Amino acid sequence: MSEPSRIGGFSETEVNKVLDAACRRVGLDASGATVLRGHTNAVFLLSRSPVVAKIARRGSDTAEVRRTVQLVEWLTRRDFPTVPLLPVEQPVLVHGHAVTFWEYLPQPDHPVMAQQLAAPLRMLHELPTPPFPLPPLDTVGAIRRSLVAVTALASGDLEYLSIRLDGLEKALADVRFVLPPAVLQGDPQHRNALHHGSAAVLCDWDTASYGPPEIDLVTIEIHCRRFGYGTAHYEAFAEAYGFDVVEWRGYEVLRDLRELRMITTNAKRAAPGSATLAEVVRRIAGLRAGDDEQRWNIL
Repeated sequence: MSEPSRIGGFSETEVNKVLDAACRRVGLDASGATVLRGHTNAVFLLSRSPVVAKIARRGSDTAEVRRTVQLVEWLTRRDFPTVPLLPVEQPVLVHGHAVTFWEYLPQPDHPVMAQQLAAPLRMLHELPTPPFPLPPLDTVGAIRRSLVAVTALASGDLEYLSIRLDGLEKALADVRFVLPPAVLQGDPQHRNALHHGSAAVLCDWDTASYGPPEIDLVTIEIHCRRFGYGTAHYEAFAEAYGFDVVEWRGYEVLRDLRELRMITTNAKRAAPGSATLAEVVRRIAGLRAGDDEQRWNIL
């Protein structure tokens, strides 16, 4: 069975109708728009304006999108390096689906390097507490919710992931964080940052929260190790940030939790017979084998 053609959880026809209606609401033309990403949210580049439209994945809570807008507006007022929102009232709601509009930053053909993420990430972690609530970091809870939503995994794999989570939850209780709590990007990595001149700006704030910065740093390390960027790429980041999370005593527990979240987030969206499911199953086999260096394919 081939993987269904869906963009951000929508059929192609439906997502194009949402895009067209949202664009008309803010005076933009959606004709000729191209898909930039469609695995999690539906992200389009408009052809008639230097604008990116982001349609929250089907089933997303509009309150969460409003919180993202509030956070980005706050960051922008503090001159934080983030992709700016278009200056229109946001989000735009179309049949209950939240759409946001962002300035388009043209990109070269090479990704942002991990080292370039160090300055904006450290700046983020040094910001004061926002004047509005952010959800506390809850990696264990997020993984449990994903496991409940999984429909395509074999029962043996699902049981293995659940048992692994139980063990990590117990180990997490003994972890002692050394960095002060801060605003967290939630998924800082090469694909969630963009070139802006000689520097980099952060984007994709959907999983922003408040908690220990170590989780953001572990995420960077995982992406360097699992997706082929290499050790030198991570080491350059750690030196520029000023803290090497790999040397921290809680690293392995947080690493394993973050990797489990990456697997289960994709597992809950994987359809039977899909390439996504095949990659999830392959990653689980790597966990079972204790292969911490297994190369993962980007989903």
